[in-house]
Amino acid sequence: MSESYAIAIEPRPALPVAGSDKLFPVRRVYCIGRNYAAHAREMGGDPTREPPFFFAKAADTLQPVPAGQTVEHPYPPQSSNYHHEIEMVVALKSGGRDIPESEALNHVFGYAVGLDMTRRDLQDEAKQLRRPWESGKSSDLSGPCGPIHRVEEVGHPSKGAIGVTVNGQPKQHGDLSDMIWSVAEQIAILSRFYELKAGDVIFSGTPEGVGKVERGDVMVGSVEGLGEIKLKVV
Repeated sequence: MSESYAIAIEPRPALPVAGSDKLFPVRRVYCIGRNYAAHAREMGGDPTREPPFFFAKAADTLQPVPAGQTVEHPYPPQSSNYHHEIEMVVALKSGGRDIPESEALNHVFGYAVGLDMTRRDLQDEAKQLRRPWESGKSSDLSGPCGPIHRVEEVGHPSKGAIGVTVNGQPKQHGDLSDMIWSVAEQIAILSRFYELKAGDVIFSGTPEGVGKVERGDVMVGSVEGLGEIKLKVV
């Protein structure tokens, strides 16, 4: 006689939608690396010659950050060099393969403020050993993300300040117009490698000034027109 087992399955990760009680279910999380020239240089890259590259974070690494709240963000294990990376997050309502750049923005549902938190010591070790980055980039709750603002309300941000402060001190500051690869280009390029679908989100790159945080630090990340997120590292 065969046995059956009851397996508890966690619900699909979801992010709040600004100005409503609705949630945006997340399917996959893609991240582009070194998409601001100054950040590419500070990480040892050459933005004039490097083609775009992407990596992934697990969907359940996203940590929803409600508007107006300070959320506790856990310092991850096995790291002593944990870094903030402020990013604009792109949420897709539809997708496909080989999407033309001219049509790419038609697939965007909205935009949000996010942080690609990174165990930099583990990422650096992986780079040296030519191993994947998951241990550095995909730790639990390493993708804090604020409410998604619908395109109908905010349009398609292509310029405006993006930055993060730690304990009130500016640490990262840039402008969305400094992106090497635009949001439309990122979507088009990704769709050559993957079939994009509704629920996919893209972390669109971080400006220079990434740096270390410690327990007790308070991070405030912002993107002009999309508000801010606030987290305390615990």
